[in-house]
Amino acid sequence: MDAYPAGSLDHNVPFLFVSGLSSAPTKSAPTDPVLREQGALVRSELPPIESREAKIILRCIRDRDATSLPWNSWDTSRRYKFKIRTIGREFLLPPRRARLPENFEKPLSPPILHSPFSPLSPGSSLYPDGLIDTRWLQKHQELIPSVCLSFYSLISDPTVATLHDNQLKTDINAVKNAIAQSGHKCRFVVVILSDQSPSSVGQFQERLENIRRATGLDPKTSLFVLPTQRTEADLDSAVDSVLTAVFEQAVEYYRDLGRHSRKKKSRGFAPQPTVPPTTGTSHTLSLQGWNVRYDFKTAIFAEFRQEIDVALRSYEQAYETLLGVDVLEVIPGWSPRFNDARLLADVIAIRALKCLLWMGQSTAAVRRWQAHHDRIFDLVDRRGHGTQNYGWKAWEARWSTVMANLIEKVQFPELEPSAVLPYRPPEKSLSAERLQPWEFLHHQGYWYRVAARHLSNRRKLAMTIPEDDRKPPDASMQSQPKKAYGYDTYMCPEPHEEYPLVGTGVNHSQLIFDHLMLARGEFQKRHQIRTSAELALEGCKELERMREWRQMMDILTPLWRTMSFRTEGWWDIMEAVSWTLRSAAVEVGQKDLIVAIDWELLNRGFSRRPGWHYDITKSLDGVAVEGQPVINFDDEHVTSFLEASFVFKYEEGKAGQTCPAQLSITSNSFPDAAPVVLGVVEVEFEGSLRTIHLKHQATNSQKPSTSKLRVAKTTLVEVETSDDADSDDASQINSEIAAVILEGTDDLTLLPGQTRVFEMDVPLREPGDASASSIQVTVAPKSFILNYTMSIQDTNSVGLWYSQSSSRKRITRTNPHKIKVLPRPPKMEVRLVNGFEQYYASEIIRLELEILNEEDADASTKLDVALYGQNAPSYKVQIEDGAERLSTAGAEESSLDGIPVGTIPSSKSIKATITIDPVNGPVVFDLRVKARYHLVSDPATPIIQQETYHLNIVNPFEASYDLFPRLHSEWPNYFNPEDIQDPSEGDEIARRPRGLAQRWALATRYASFAQEDLAILDLDVNILSTQGAVSCKTSKSQTTAGDGAVISPKTIEEAEFELIAQKLDLDDRSPATADLSFIIKWRRLTSAKDVVNTTTLPLPRFFVTTAEPRVLAGVSYYSPPASSSSSDPEPQLLFLDITIENPSSHFLTFGLMMEPSDEFAFSGAKTTTLNVLPVARRSVTYRLLPLVRGAWIRPTLVVRDKYFQKVLKIIPTEGMKSDRDGVLVWVPPPEDEADGESGESSEEEGEGA
Repeated sequence: MDAYPAGSLDHNVPFLFVSGLSSAPTKSAPTDPVLREQGALVRSELPPIESREAKIILRCIRDRDATSLPWNSWDTSRRYKFKIRTIGREFLLPPRRARLPENFEKPLSPPILHSPFSPLSPGSSLYPDGLIDTRWLQKHQELIPSVCLSFYSLISDPTVATLHDNQLKTDINAVKNAIAQSGHKCRFVVVILSDQSPSSVGQFQERLENIRRATGLDPKTSLFVLPTQRTEADLDSAVDSVLTAVFEQAVEYYRDLGRHSRKKKSRGFAPQPTVPPTTGTSHTLSLQGWNVRYDFKTAIFAEFRQEIDVALRSYEQAYETLLGVDVLEVIPGWSPRFNDARLLADVIAIRALKCLLWMGQSTAAVRRWQAHHDRIFDLVDRRGHGTQNYGWKAWEARWSTVMANLIEKVQFPELEPSAVLPYRPPEKSLSAERLQPWEFLHHQGYWYRVAARHLSNRRKLAMTIPEDDRKPPDASMQSQPKKAYGYDTYMCPEPHEEYPLVGTGVNHSQLIFDHLMLARGEFQKRHQIRTSAELALEGCKELERMREWRQMMDILTPLWRTMSFRTEGWWDIMEAVSWTLRSAAVEVGQKDLIVAIDWELLNRGFSRRPGWHYDITKSLDGVAVEGQPVINFDDEHVTSFLEASFVFKYEEGKAGQTCPAQLSITSNSFPDAAPVVLGVVEVEFEGSLRTIHLKHQATNSQKPSTSKLRVAKTTLVEVETSDDADSDDASQINSEIAAVILEGTDDLTLLPGQTRVFEMDVPLREPGDASASSIQVTVAPKSFILNYTMSIQDTNSVGLWYSQSSSRKRITRTNPHKIKVLPRPPKMEVRLVNGFEQYYASEIIRLELEILNEEDADASTKLDVALYGQNAPSYKVQIEDGAERLSTAGAEESSLDGIPVGTIPSSKSIKATITIDPVNGPVVFDLRVKARYHLVSDPATPIIQQETYHLNIVNPFEASYDLFPRLHSEWPNYFNPEDIQDPSEGDEIARRPRGLAQRWALATRYASFAQEDLAILDLDVNILSTQGAVSCKTSKSQTTAGDGAVISPKTIEEAEFELIAQKLDLDDRSPATADLSFIIKWRRLTSAKDVVNTTTLPLPRFFVTTAEPRVLAGVSYYSPPASSSSSDPEPQLLFLDITIENPSSHFLTFGLMMEPSDEFAFSGAKTTTLNVLPVARRSVTYRLLPLVRGAWIRPTLVVRDKYFQKVLKIIPTEGMKSDRDGVLVWVPPPEDEADGESGESSEEEGEGA
């Protein structure tokens, strides 16, 4: 839209002058000297406000300038839009009436003066029959504001307040009167800034009311008071409120102007000019012409009011009147007014398009765009200079560019680069219609592309201008009339300027290129790759015309490297891009691109270019070359005329053997192309195979008449290279393997259309999967070295195997370039000599390995040992007569790699010992032993023998535990002088416990879970920790298993320990606990006697002292001596001791009640009361005479705490037991019965014998 006059297409928003907040610029003056001379100066005598708050307010106002906002109605956050201009204290308004010409004779009656922008004024460029021009638009856009917003300050100093108020009133009235005298109806609004806060500004209410009455300003619409003592956010909000009120005044101003235009149109007659025309056509503007002018003004004023629908109706009415039979149809095509009317039609149509797009009617806008194009086409074809000339094509290009510019201004979200569709869907009112594709609103790239095509046609038509018309006007006077009327020069230069004989004229290529690049940028943003590539190619053709080679390279080189047309088979596009880029590369001297393009264009899939040599060795002929550059590229970016494949004959092979393979290379070059001599062919592999190098060795055996297929047998030889010079010791073996290549020689000359097959035996070394990854060919003429790499991809197609008889056989497997190398069968054995089915926790595991070499040759061996399992312990490995290696523990793995074993002679063995540290619990480990070796006769072939052993480690013992209370013989005594401890002894001397002591019996039952007999060496209980200030001691209460005692699998043994716990302080009566562990020392029967394994079994936490009273029952037996006079045995007496311990600090009373029984008679109190002092104990003894023998009797004794009425449980001790009903006492049988039973058993044994 820049081609149209400035301001003719600008979006109209209310024009606002802001005065008094800035000192520059001082005024807005018209550019026309006549208007500047006749204009009305509006000046204020008071200085501008320079306070900090004024600068903040000015910034807030400038931030609300709507000049650069998108042309749409979606931003509803603002209730107003202004075009804001800040001025000083004076501005210039254009004159309301034009003056009479200087040489004009004054008529008898006073003449009627009109606006200087009207066609009625003789001084106007429209006089006498012009319609309207952009000067009228610029008057309302740049010169006459809708509102003049003037800022003043209110002084709070009472000494000068009256004087300042009088000056303020005088200045406001002067400005107000100056605006009124100018004849313009723009509004004047005053804002008074006070340095007070909003709450304290009320004290100046009387002064403000006096100013209002003196100036006659309305406080609701024209006079505002703005306290400035507030935050910036509050100031911003206050400015927003003021501008909202001012916007209503601005809208009312433009509504009055629109009403005035409609009123003049309704008069129904054409006004008379100030001076009747006497020259030219001598006629004035018709009534229909005035109606066009009035409708256009009405639409502009509606647009100022943001009433877009009203503006659209007025634009359409003005457009139809303008292109009707009474206006444009009656203007001669040779008249300058015809082009002026065309310009006005374009402006009205563009503004109508803008209104449609503003309201979201995109499809209607496209139709309106096409309708204007068709109507102007018909008008120019009938009444103008026709449409087959460069001027019409220039207009079509401009018309397409206008649509692109409008889309950029409107900024539809549906046309953003991130949108899914490249066009905007139609509006809902048209969704049911069957629309053509071009009726959708496409993004701006589409319109720029259309404009570029019209510009190309413009160039074609410009180049058809005859030479006579291309001469300057003064060169041939005879052709001047023909040039004046034969060409359409609407908004475009004359023929001699468009395409002159001498000089440059219009740079059509630059215009086309600019539009193509604009279109390409939009298509690229939306990832329309093919279209953007096409536009780039067209643009580079224009650059080729301008000889801008470097710019061509910048555009085409990335496209040529990455274009998708290669894989999609668009050979014609590839060819066009390649030849265009090559011409630029030759001019720039880009040698690698030249060679790469020539290499690609050798393919006969392209069309043959006449006269081209098609010889890769001549690519750099005519290009300055220094030295012999090395050029590298691959098939990812360049399509080659060569096709290469590598095929293994078999799918599997074994290490140490060879596998037949074929390398085939086919040339698809043009039949008349020169043969290609490959210097080197290199095949790279993924996996363990070595690189293959085939070198060229010229022979005379190949003639030009050689068949299209040639199979040659090639011998490969291992050759060492110097690449391993920098290898370190740790990777020396790998470096040596990587530095060995397989080398062969043959004649590598390749004729056009020929297939060369090289058959070879590839040695297989290391086991694993291997595949041919790439094939690189090298061409090395004198001027350069070319390395082209072809990658071998995985495909589902089968391969071909060629024979010497030129026959082909399919290899019926996919991916024939892959091979699986099986390990060479190892003949070295790794044996575990002393393995067990089961190992036990807490023992050191010693494993002895024997490595036996059954190969035919000596083997250089290394050992890898790895232990897998949870919390793998450390271990050490010692080779026979060698150093010891120690591993580190790991969470899941502990490994040692590369343990040197040395050279094992054939049929000999070497032993290795693995010692694994003890583990604490059951676990399963996997021990992997890998012997890596190579034969001394074949060091390049590694061989691996691997064995895995499962180590099942279990707990050898499980145990259960019971803690029984016992009666301790000692009890603390307050009056014992030995318990008194000197506090001056300090902490260095261990404190002797003097608190309460309790004795316990710990009974353990342990079972063997081993699969073999184990020797028990010792049993013990260890005190791990105590809680509660207690001292514990343990001891064996009976003889336990000693050295050499054997426990069999799945048998249970018992052991009993005595535990005495005593509080450190007598005053401490809190309960205490102890953590214990049961320790079993053992060994295998097959182990040496000095081997001791210790298994520690943790015990649950036991309470070893209590703070509650407890009742302990003990029993003793008394047998009276036998009497000689009586044959009956004396009855046996039982003494039942009941001991009550009171560890608390309370005086306790207990009631004891013994109930009679049929099983025994007792002597003692049946019911008694026992008082127990604090920290004391008392005992009561009952004598029992059992009435039964050899049985358990139950003394029914109840002990009750009389204070709490709680029955205490009686705890049995040695020789007693208890159940749910109470304690039980064992009564042994009589001695004679026991002897009789033993005698009967002896007799039975004798009879049995």
